[in-house]
Amino acid sequence: MQPPRERLVVTGRAGWMGMGRGAGRSALGFWPTLAFLLCSFPAATSPCKILKCNSEFWSATSGSHAPASDDAPEFCAALRTYALCTRRTARTCRGDLAYHSAVHGIEDLMSQHNCSKDGPTSQPRLRVLPPAGDSQERSDSPEICHYEKSFHKHSAAPNYTHCGLFGDPHLRTFTDRFQTCKVQGAWPLIDNNYLNVQVTNTPVLPGSAATATSKLTIIFKNFQECVDQKVYQAEMDELPAAFADGSKNGGDKHGANSLKITEKVSGQHVEIQAKYIGTTIVVRQVGRYLTFAVRMPEEVVNAVEDRDSQGLYLCLRGCPLNQQIDFQAFRTNAEGPGSRRPAAASPSPTAPETFPYETAVAKCKEKLPVEDLYYQACVFDLLTTGDVNFTLAAYYALEDVKMLHSNKDRLHLYERTRELPGGVAAAGLPPGPQPLLGTLVLLLALLPVLW
Repeated sequence: MQPPRERLVVTGRAGWMGMGRGAGRSALGFWPTLAFLLCSFPAATSPCKILKCNSEFWSATSGSHAPASDDAPEFCAALRTYALCTRRTARTCRGDLAYHSAVHGIEDLMSQHNCSKDGPTSQPRLRVLPPAGDSQERSDSPEICHYEKSFHKHSAAPNYTHCGLFGDPHLRTFTDRFQTCKVQGAWPLIDNNYLNVQVTNTPVLPGSAATATSKLTIIFKNFQECVDQKVYQAEMDELPAAFADGSKNGGDKHGANSLKITEKVSGQHVEIQAKYIGTTIVVRQVGRYLTFAVRMPEEVVNAVEDRDSQGLYLCLRGCPLNQQIDFQAFRTNAEGPGSRRPAAASPSPTAPETFPYETAVAKCKEKLPVEDLYYQACVFDLLTTGDVNFTLAAYYALEDVKMLHSNKDRLHLYERTRELPGGVAAAGLPPGPQPLLGTLVLLLALLPVLW
């Protein structure tokens, strides 16, 4: 593998956008702080829609259509619309810190701009994006904003790797190791110089030991003349087709279209292309839960300033041993006529009703005829959750591998692995604080916006 070149040096300071010309100095600090809170705390499984309110207001008050300083009535109307949106979701957001931060932020901004609580409201306006191809496809677009084009004829082609997370939850690492993990709470999936990905896994049902991904946060860091820092966040029943600021590309820089988000199926399938780092990300909602898949060059995968911190990087290191589940042993115990699942796997009498083993096998065979680890993961999930949607989660995870994996001979995996890459003992990692450390890493990535 080629050593990282100078073009892969990322600026350390985040490139957050302001709220528009009508906002005062203290107002400019409100949105970065709110974004910090949005990405820092684990998701609740309630139907709180504060993200939608935030995104609509940010879209209405940023970019070329932002109200100017002499357009106070228009800015106040946008604030009242924002306040109305928060009131509509107040009942389901009582315990949500981001919601309370937004409410206090609105009050502060209305006071700064002398806005009355009574008055006209406005419909949120979506940002007008540059025409397709206006930046990324132009001949004078910076070469640095297209990873593959920056490799010259005599340079070796980049090597691509794949990582995926789906189901209850099953992890396929960048080194093609396949693991089933507990990892309840917030965990860092990717953490390098260019982006951070954090997932939050929650119990499928009260009393169930099974967990699945209920929240996903992706931070694309500010990169030279290509993209501003962007945050994408998805939750259960909330799969946006835009970044948190309402935009669908990398901002206002010359190479902004080297980062694009595309909705493939409304509310079910989103694809993010980050051409400046040669990366493709696929996010799906299958049933109530999220799946994640990525294709990334090895050079980007390994671009970590502090090598010791890679222990927190699940796509690279895998799950700690104390978080792994031997689902093949579980399957062995579950086999047999009339078997449902071993009593030891049932944490309480309130655990969900599950499928008999024969039924689980039949349902998984319909979608996954090859008896590889994706098929076995499907059977495991039906036995532990009783949710037939996990069959589709395994199916789409394999479909994403077919699309994203560069080695077509490695699409199917048959042997489960527990050992961490490079012979590193997972027992050497602190067992308890891993989720907290993962959240800390994500917080550190956002600290520059608070200064």
